[in-house]
Amino acid sequence: MSAPNESINASPAEKGTNLDRKPSDVEKAAQDSGHETGTEFDIKPATSEEVGGVFGGEGGKNFRVMGRKSTLFALLTNQFGIAALGLPSAYRDIGIVPGIIVTWGTALLAWYTGYEFWRFYCRHPHCVTVIDMARTAGGRFWEVIVGIAFVIQLNMCCASASVTLSIGLNSIGDHSMCTVGFIGIACLISYILCIPRTMKFVAQSGLPCMISIVAAVLITMISTGISKPNLAEDGWKPDIKVANNPGFKTIFNAVLKIVWAFAGHHAYVSYMAEMRDPVKDFPWALSWLGVIGASFYTFLAVGIYCLSGEYTTSPALGAAPRIAAKAAYGIVIPAIVTAALANGHIGIKYVFVVVMRKMNALNEITANTPKSWGVWVTIATVFWIIAFIISNAIPIFDSLVSIQSATTYAWFSFGIASVLWFSWNKGNYFKSPKQITFFCLNVSIVCWAFFLNGCGLWSSITQMLDIFASDKGVNGSFSCGDNSAL
Repeated sequence: MSAPNESINASPAEKGTNLDRKPSDVEKAAQDSGHETGTEFDIKPATSEEVGGVFGGEGGKNFRVMGRKSTLFALLTNQFGIAALGLPSAYRDIGIVPGIIVTWGTALLAWYTGYEFWRFYCRHPHCVTVIDMARTAGGRFWEVIVGIAFVIQLNMCCASASVTLSIGLNSIGDHSMCTVGFIGIACLISYILCIPRTMKFVAQSGLPCMISIVAAVLITMISTGISKPNLAEDGWKPDIKVANNPGFKTIFNAVLKIVWAFAGHHAYVSYMAEMRDPVKDFPWALSWLGVIGASFYTFLAVGIYCLSGEYTTSPALGAAPRIAAKAAYGIVIPAIVTAALANGHIGIKYVFVVVMRKMNALNEITANTPKSWGVWVTIATVFWIIAFIISNAIPIFDSLVSIQSATTYAWFSFGIASVLWFSWNKGNYFKSPKQITFFCLNVSIVCWAFFLNGCGLWSSITQMLDIFASDKGVNGSFSCGDNSAL
């Protein structure tokens, strides 16, 4: 392999943007993934504007303030929360052994594709979002396509959080209000929390988020272990399946839940853009995210399923005895709101940057001016109104999760990273056995994304229609029916 001759040394144009980058950092990243240096993506000296990006401090304060630990907390905040609550029911559907295999297999795949995003960022440090990467790799057309999908995905993430919070409020309040009203309260709270404009605010919410989700899970497990699941009869014993075959549709919906639990990739570039030294610190945070995430998910899913058996619910907190379930939902509210905050903030910030660029006001992005605040608040308002509409159109937790996994998550978590690999290695796919191996791997990942699109949409939509056709709980869009699991 030919090594690049230029170094990436960034002189800080503003305070906090010192990102001295050694060529060995990026070159090693390329070699580890089978990337050939000397291609059309040869490393070039990065300017201070590229390294600092639009968040480097021009016209206002510096937003590049996140270190490796705060980045890890931000990543955990982005990934943990409502995604974890669907995993026990996935293990119930497919069994413990297949569930563990799918969980750790997805974790490994998610780590690899996240690493690909980082490698691409190392060579293109001007990227602020995954949409910038799409433009760099494929031009204006792919920038528009990915940008639209990006906003749709984040909006659906926020809708999922709103639906989950409505389930919690319905459970705590014994369905004392129309579900549409509870969803409205959830969206209003999340909207208010999205008003602060720095990602540091999101990172600071990471620890409370983790504490609340862990505490809620422990309450569910302990109370179920001491007593019995909410709907179980006296003398009940759990029926645990080591492996299960409930039919293709049910199996695939279970896989989609697990995929969704590792689907935080859309936020990775946004976090890198606000790190002090993403080249050095992001791989550390990403690796720990994978280990902590897969371990916690396995513990949570196996624990609750083994205690609740066939009475395992989705979200999982509903499996606990009634009073304990209400307590668990009350404690998990910070994690649910934080999930809405993290995804909402990223989506709003992307649209904010696009609008400010169109207004030729990039120098005001980090400044406290009437224009910048007016644009930010307007975008946040429209964003959360749309999230409210989606939440009420699909007010079922499992269905909304599966539809997201089958559409946008399939590409943002897996497919796009492989497309970036193809663009980076164009003309070098078969240059060496190592390149051929990575070529085959990335072709397989793209095929997997297409498979999730087709089969996933079919299984998730048919499941939703089956629920609408039943006489239990929610029976349609904008329904006042009780969507709680109690």
